Amino acid sequence: MNDQPPRYRIRARYTDTTVTVYQAYGPHIGRAAARDGRFPSSWKRDRMTWVKPSFLWMMYRCGWGTKDNQETVLAVEISREGFAWALRHACLSHFVPALHGDTAAWKRRLKRTPVRVQWDPERDLRLDPLPHRSLQLGLGGEAAARYADEWITGIEEVTLLAREIHALVRAGELERAAVLLPEERPYSLEGGDLAHLCP
Repeated sequence: MNDQPPRYRIRARYTDTTVTVYQAYGPHIGRAAARDGRFPSSWKRDRMTWVKPSFLWMMYRCGWGTKDNQETVLAVEISREGFAWALRHACLSHFVPALHGDTAAWKRRLKRTPVRVQWDPERDLRLDPLPHRSLQLGLGGEAAARYADEWITGIEEVTLLAREIHALVRAGELERAAVLLPEERPYSLEGGDLAHLCP
């Protein structure tokens, strides 16, 4: 019997109306966003912003909140409608012949879509790679504007949680660390699938 999870599947913390994604910023942006529930004017909406439903993948990316300009870890709640919109308007960030046919078709789709998708190895508590993949969404153009102005329902700073879990991992107390992790469950899309995004 195969107990391995599917290689490509969205796992997230979510409710009936929202999905939580993670980002990390320097304190000047992160703390203002958590305080006000929206990104400050210094947040650059004209560049692509990457969001991740996986807490541990975010910890891998930001080094548990220790990397420069990633010291403030945010849990951003967005509407499920916005999340679904992003996936519908997404294209893989790399060419896959079975999905795109040829590179010209992929490049045309890439130009038309404001969202990029990458599937990166999920991480365990020691931030070692796992066999299955974790979703990353790159939001640019219209998608970044919708994210900042329409989809966000709440922003919480979770830097202290990241530090607490990291301290337990360093102490070898993995079971206690695991209890503190946000609960992430398989996420099903309503009225759609990920066929156009799964290599």
